[in-house]
Amino acid sequence: MVEVADPDPLPRQIRVRVHVCGICRTDLHVIEGDLSPVRMPIIPGHQVVGIVDRLGPGCRRFAIGDRVGIAWLRHTCGACAFCLGGEENLCPGSKYTGWYEDGGYAELAVVHEDFAYAIPDVFSDDEAAPLLCAGIIGYRALARSRVPDGGRLGLFGFGSSAHVTMQVALHRGCEVFVSTRGEAHRRLAHDLGAAWVGDADSLPPVPLDGAILFAPAGELVPAALRALRKGGTLALAGIYMTPVPAMTYEAHLFHEKTLTSVEANTRADGEALLAIAAAIPIRPRRQLFELADGSRALAMLEHDGIEGTGVVVIAR
Repeated sequence: MVEVADPDPLPRQIRVRVHVCGICRTDLHVIEGDLSPVRMPIIPGHQVVGIVDRLGPGCRRFAIGDRVGIAWLRHTCGACAFCLGGEENLCPGSKYTGWYEDGGYAELAVVHEDFAYAIPDVFSDDEAAPLLCAGIIGYRALARSRVPDGGRLGLFGFGSSAHVTMQVALHRGCEVFVSTRGEAHRRLAHDLGAAWVGDADSLPPVPLDGAILFAPAGELVPAALRALRKGGTLALAGIYMTPVPAMTYEAHLFHEKTLTSVEANTRADGEALLAIAAAIPIRPRRQLFELADGSRALAMLEHDGIEGTGVVVIAR
């Protein structure tokens, strides 16, 4: 814990008095160097919920006192072919909260107003926080998996993002099959309505229309591909993955199977996820921590000690 100067918002930036910040495995990847450092020291955290307490010059989207969220994606150039083509998540000039710029494990945070989200009233602060990365990335991964409404979806790994994504999939009438390590994660999957739950190296009993690999474990890619039906798709949802082992064409990729990755999200993904989450409504499982316990919470996350999502409480 350190004291730093209060950030002042630049033009078109808002300053947020942070109430809570969700804990994400990407925070670990930044802290432990799996993602190359961009700026050090850095304040982590990119699932931020709080109240606007100061406006930079030229702001017009939000007013002081509005409740907003700050997510992972915090800047794109707005002018490249990706931005102009609806794929701003692929912008080569993109920047990210808690990696490129300070995040939400702090009392105050700033962000350009165009990259902040209005938080639906149906959610408490700590319910909303997991939606801002776990929810958004899971939503995009679900779309990339191409599972139809009512189809069979496999989830490999069952942490924060998977348990939110599962609720969206169930809302769409999907059968959900979960392979994950840790008894607590398997129990949560059962509680939320999974059709089948097995350990990390177990394959679902039926072919899957699509699957999402949430665990950053490349060794699971071949098994997840084998679990697909002909023409199925596996989406890799992590920003970091350990090496993927060699695969054989016929066993893993033939029969028009598709292997695809997920890179960040667009703001449209975020708006769509918040809308569907409010309509369902999604209720993330949360474990709350004080800011002073942030390091302990991250250690628990690393060892699969958090059921659902950990949320750091900055101000009540």
